[in-house]
Amino acid sequence: MSTSTSETATGVDTAAATAPETELPTHDVALSEVAAGKVRSLLEQEGRTDLRLRVAVQPGGCSGLIYQLYFDERVLDGDAVRDFDGVEVIVDKMSVPYLSGASIDFEDTISKQGFTIDNPNAGGSCACGDSFH
Repeated sequence: MSTSTSETATGVDTAAATAPETELPTHDVALSEVAAGKVRSLLEQEGRTDLRLRVAVQPGGCSGLIYQLYFDERVLDGDAVRDFDGVEVIVDKMSVPYLSGASIDFEDTISKQGFTIDNPNAGGSCACGDSFH
């Protein structure tokens, strides 16, 4: 009984070499059109097209948890990724349950400028508004 393989001259299995990449998990955090536009604008100002918006929940603040939003060029193992018209939003696997159903917006008013997160999972926040539980 003989077995055949699909090796090339280099010894690489061509079927494995052309297999599609594993699809990354996704999340259900929403990014408003205004927020996506602001992210695009910031990336254009920096001249960077390789960055993504990373959203995370970290221990800290007076209520126990704080949000982290920053640009990151990496996609780590277990990260959940979702594309919003060219803006990739990454959430690490530990933060996904805390951010489930959250929406990110950008406000630009006389009294306030910045990204806001409306999170249905937040039980409450501190008086300063920087942390939640």
